[in-house]
Amino acid sequence: MQIVALFGPTGVGKTAVAVHLARLLRARGEDPVAVSADALQVYAGLETLTGVASAAERAELEHRLLSFLPLDATFSVGQYARLAHAQIDDLLAAGRRPLVVGGTGLYLRAALTELSLRPPPPEGLRERLTAEMELRGAPALHARLARRAPASARTIDPNDRQRIMRALEMLELGELPHAELGGDGEGGGGGEDAQEESQLWSEDLRHPTLLAGLTMDREALYGAIDARVEAMLAAGAREEVLRAHGAGASATARKALGFEELLAGDVEAMKRHTRNYAKRQMTWMRKLAGVRVIDVTGRDAAAIAREILDCAA
Repeated sequence: MQIVALFGPTGVGKTAVAVHLARLLRARGEDPVAVSADALQVYAGLETLTGVASAAERAELEHRLLSFLPLDATFSVGQYARLAHAQIDDLLAAGRRPLVVGGTGLYLRAALTELSLRPPPPEGLRERLTAEMELRGAPALHARLARRAPASARTIDPNDRQRIMRALEMLELGELPHAELGGDGEGGGGGEDAQEESQLWSEDLRHPTLLAGLTMDREALYGAIDARVEAMLAAGAREEVLRAHGAGASATARKALGFEELLAGDVEAMKRHTRNYAKRQMTWMRKLAGVRVIDVTGRDAAAIAREILDCAA
């Protein structure tokens, strides 16, 4: 039995497609379960901000690896990989169809492949770089990166604190980012650093997998993202962020798209950063070997699900 993996930019409608696909699979006697491949949907208390499947959607399709961590916990892709592999293996052993659903590229790879990760930075390195970032600002550290690794620096926004930090950590470790070796360093965001991007994709998957990449006309997608942000605000996303901040949300949890922007009350920045992230997700998706790209512009989720089912073994 194939795993069906659904990947695509934020706002493209992955969850709705997964729910409709589950209906079709059940109609032919299967028992599907969704396994989330999202770096931030693991946190209980950020469901609105991270776009976790609604209660109605979860009632129709069982979802795993959602909302199981407290807000003050840190989490890594290595931890996620162990959990995802166990979930997927158990489902297959029980004769159930795993639907791996997500928009974090590194987590998708971690769920489906044996991902080789670099060792963590030496103790104190991240703290030192963080303190320097706070003191001097992201553009100053980006300028240092540009002097030492210009090709990598060109792929990173001067205000992207997370990616600048990752690249500088790699330089401190004596490892050149992938972009210095001829890659373009473009990735899905959400914690994917340059070395991990060099493992863009592998045909050597743990199990047979149909990889469906959902894409959409860029202007239509940007409109959907803006509407989604407004819906999140109406559903209480800013209040959720304020509660999470007050509860001591970890540095990992605070990486959720829109967390810092809503904390500052800057809705337009949240929309802009989300659109930028979606652009990176679509760029990354186009590089996946073996992906079946499906343009969902103007189409309903049921029709998309039928197209995916026709390709599934």
